[in-house]
Amino acid sequence: MSDRPDLVGRLWYDCVFWSSFTFFTFGFSLRREGWDNVPKKGPLLVVSNHQSMFDPVLVGLSSRRYLSYLARKNLFEQPVLAPIIRSLNAIPIDRGMGKEGIQAVLEALGHGRAVLVFPEGERTHDGTVEPLKPGVSLLIKRVSCPIIPVGIAGAFGAWSRHMKWPKPSPLFLPPGPSTIAVSVGEPIDPSRYEKMKRDAMMDDLHAALKARHAAAERLRRK
Repeated sequence: MSDRPDLVGRLWYDCVFWSSFTFFTFGFSLRREGWDNVPKKGPLLVVSNHQSMFDPVLVGLSSRRYLSYLARKNLFEQPVLAPIIRSLNAIPIDRGMGKEGIQAVLEALGHGRAVLVFPEGERTHDGTVEPLKPGVSLLIKRVSCPIIPVGIAGAFGAWSRHMKWPKPSPLFLPPGPSTIAVSVGEPIDPSRYEKMKRDAMMDDLHAALKARHAAAERLRRK
């Protein structure tokens, strides 16, 4: 594995990037901030709140790195979706961030990749940043690379787990509850968590995600 895909992979990723950027900018009034907080090279753990199925793409649009995404194993069994998510650097993982999933993330980081993780483990039920899954603490304690907190706002209104279809908020119309924004925070040095107890560490990371979510909420077109 490599931080940068081969030529064909880069062309495909870039095609998806710019197509998605156009789709979300004009269809959901996407706004972004903090792009420069993402290091240009080296292993990187990106953590974000989770509001919708759009989220992996939204975080990717707010990063200047090729990201590797975590995806549930059962998605790799779907004939149409599986080739697509594999081509976009998806990593199969158990839903509960088990040992196998943690090891997969650590291996990707060991190859210098930037990996996206949703510490809540599933999409939020009400739009708030929900408690983080216990397995996340095991991962955070083992990483030695920068940790980037990301906040997403508006994606819950655009396509929550309770909605069958997305609800656009086009750029050329008055803003609605489904305008989207993404806020990327400054890197967290992993040494910050070395001597923290588990609960304190989880509270600190949860607070960082809530702060980014609030920043994204302020950034949204309203």
